Amino acid sequence: MPLVPITDLNDPRLAPYRALKQTNDTARRGLFIAEGDKLVERLLRSNIALESVLLSEPHVAQFAPLLPPDLPALVIADDAVDALVGFNFHRGILACGRRPAPPSLETIVAGPRSTLVVCPDVQDPENLGAIIRIAAGFGAAGLVLGPHCADPFSRRVQRVSMGNVYQLPIVLTDDVVAALAELRSRHAMSSWATVLDADAEVLDPRTRPDRLAIVFGSEGHGIPRDVVTACDRRVTIPMPSGVDSLNVAVAAGIFLYELTRKSDDAR
Repeated sequence: MPLVPITDLNDPRLAPYRALKQTNDTARRGLFIAEGDKLVERLLRSNIALESVLLSEPHVAQFAPLLPPDLPALVIADDAVDALVGFNFHRGILACGRRPAPPSLETIVAGPRSTLVVCPDVQDPENLGAIIRIAAGFGAAGLVLGPHCADPFSRRVQRVSMGNVYQLPIVLTDDVVAALAELRSRHAMSSWATVLDADAEVLDPRTRPDRLAIVFGSEGHGIPRDVVTACDRRVTIPMPSGVDSLNVAVAAGIFLYELTRKSDDAR
């Protein structure tokens, strides 16, 4: 693991870490930044390739032994980190990873009993990060994200997902309706739309098919009408009168807990 001391903050090797709040240059270059020891350690345990790590001088002894021998470790003065990244940062280590190529639907649909999470339009990074963490926690096979969702490798999504974004397969699609049709026709996977509708079926895990894509809508407008129409069923969580909705990540937790229990528990 080569330690590379850097004294000039204009050094081009520092470019991915510069002014992280003001630029999306890392995404355009196919990169992303992970912040702090917990995320970097989980990133190192994943199959995602890294470009470099950035260490502040006081943290070299703590983190250097954890790094692969061929990974460049850029080292700068502790008082220079804030000026570089553009905000107060005291966690000692950042990493620059290469964004993995998104998998295809076919590669994440496996096994006789499988659950996929589909998000056509979840734009809030904290909600998306929580959904990723919840989906991983309840054993979902992967996520399908529509074109207007938050960036799954944004700094906030990574933090809220607690690094589960590095492990959970995430398919990106420009056409959620077509993706649902492919799941049904080629992979025998049913789809349920989670909706706020008194006419929808009440959630009952005993009725779930073995292969299920569960669709969650956006924070403000729910699931687009064409996506709802493309689903096989509409399901809802019963709530007392006067409570109109739950946060989408909370709702995802309830649905996935109920729907990903073992068959013997749910039937």
